[in-house]
Amino acid sequence: MARYHIETYGCTSNRGESRAIEQKLRDAGHRPVDGPEAADVAIMNSCTVVEKTERNMIRRAEELEAETADLIITGCMALAQGEEFENEGIDARVLHWDDVPTAVGNGECPTTTVGTEPVLDGVIGILPIARGCMSDCSYCITKHATGKIDSPPVDENVEKARALVHAGAKEIRITGQDTGVYGWDEGERKLHVLLERICTEIDGEFRIRVGMANPKGLHGIREELATVFAEHDKLYNFIHAPVQSGSNDVLGDMRRQHQVSEFVETVETFDEYLDEWTLSTDFIVGFPTETDEDYEQTMELFREIRPEKVNVTRFSKRPNTDAAEMDGLGGTLKKERSKEMSELKYEIVGEAYDSMVGERRDVLVVEEGTNDSVKCRDGAYRQIIVQNASEHGLTVGEFTTVEITGHNTVYALANPVHPVPASGGQSEDRRSRGA
Repeated sequence: MARYHIETYGCTSNRGESRAIEQKLRDAGHRPVDGPEAADVAIMNSCTVVEKTERNMIRRAEELEAETADLIITGCMALAQGEEFENEGIDARVLHWDDVPTAVGNGECPTTTVGTEPVLDGVIGILPIARGCMSDCSYCITKHATGKIDSPPVDENVEKARALVHAGAKEIRITGQDTGVYGWDEGERKLHVLLERICTEIDGEFRIRVGMANPKGLHGIREELATVFAEHDKLYNFIHAPVQSGSNDVLGDMRRQHQVSEFVETVETFDEYLDEWTLSTDFIVGFPTETDEDYEQTMELFREIRPEKVNVTRFSKRPNTDAAEMDGLGGTLKKERSKEMSELKYEIVGEAYDSMVGERRDVLVVEEGTNDSVKCRDGAYRQIIVQNASEHGLTVGEFTTVEITGHNTVYALANPVHPVPASGGQSEDRRSRGA
C-alpha cells in the first residue's frame, strides 16, 4: 500500500472532496505521511477561482513535482484547465476527484479495514451533499470542472452525517457548489428536508453549518428553510448567499439566475423567522459591464442588507469563459471600488461585534487558536476568541457560555462564565441581524 501526502486549496467544498478521497485511501490501507518527500505519491487538490490562484497552483505543482516521485493533480483547475500543467512541463497525472483513489492503488481492489472512522478536521466534519450546480455564470470556470448538479439521496446524506457524529464531529459543515439546489436534478429542492432529518434523526449534541447556496435556489424554498432554522437549535443561524451585484443589468450579463428583488425577499424572510442570524454574501467588483450607476446600486444594496460577513472580489478574466471575451474595466477603477466596499464591510462588521460587548453567549469550541487561545462559534456562527484557554480549562469540542469583553472588528473576544451550563444552544440575550 502507498504512503500519500495530500494538499487542498480553495473552498470548503474542495476540502470535502479531499476528505472523501482520503477516506477511500485509508479504507484501502494507504497511509498518510507528513510531507511530499516521504510520500510515494503526492496529491494536489487544486483551485482556479481567480488568475492569481491559477499562478499559485502552477508554482506549487512545480515544487511538488521536484519533491515527490509521483504527482497527482485533481480539483477545479485540473478539470477545467488541466492542459496548463502540461504546457508548463509539469510531469503529473491530471485526474477527476473520483479517479484519484484508484490511481493511487494502481487499479488494485481496495482492502477495506473494519471500523474505519470518517476523516475529520478536528471536531469539524465536512459533508459534501452534492456536486455541481444549476448555474451557467458567464465568468465562472469552476462549472467546467464540476458540471451540473448530481444529488445523492437524502437517506445517504443522513447516514453520512450520522457517521460523522459517531466519529466525534461536533460541527457538521454542509458543503457543495450550490447547496440550495440539492435535489433539483431529481425534480425538487430538498435542502430543507435533509436538514430537518439530520436535526431530528441523529442523536447527540452537535451543530450544523450550511454552506454556500445561490440566491435563486434559496428563494424557491426560503420559507421552508427559514422554518427549519427557527425550529432547530442544532442549525447555526447562518446563510451564505452570494448576490455578486446590486444591479439587475450586471446580474444579467453575469448570467446569474436571480434578480436583486429575489435576494432581498430571501433576506427579509429570514429576518421574519429568526430573531438573530448572520448573512454572508459575495460581491464582484468591476465586472466588464459595470457602470457607475450599477456600482452605486450595489453599494445601496450593501447598505440596505448590512451583511456581517462579506467577500469582495475584483473581477478577473478566467480562460474559456464568456466574460473573458468582454472588454474589461481599468485596474485603478476596480481597485478604488474594491477599497470603498471593503471600508463599508469593516464598518458594518465592526458595528455588529461592538453591539455584542457585555452580552453572554452560548458557544461551541471548534478549533485551537494561537498562543493558547480557542476559536468558538455562537448560535449565529459569529467567531468568538477566548484567550488563555488552558487556564480556563477549555477544550475543543465542548459547549460553554462566555461573556463578550471586546472585539477586533472581525471577531469577538470573550471570557468563560462559570459554572458552565449544560445547554449548548442560543443564549437568551438575542438581537436582530444588522441591529
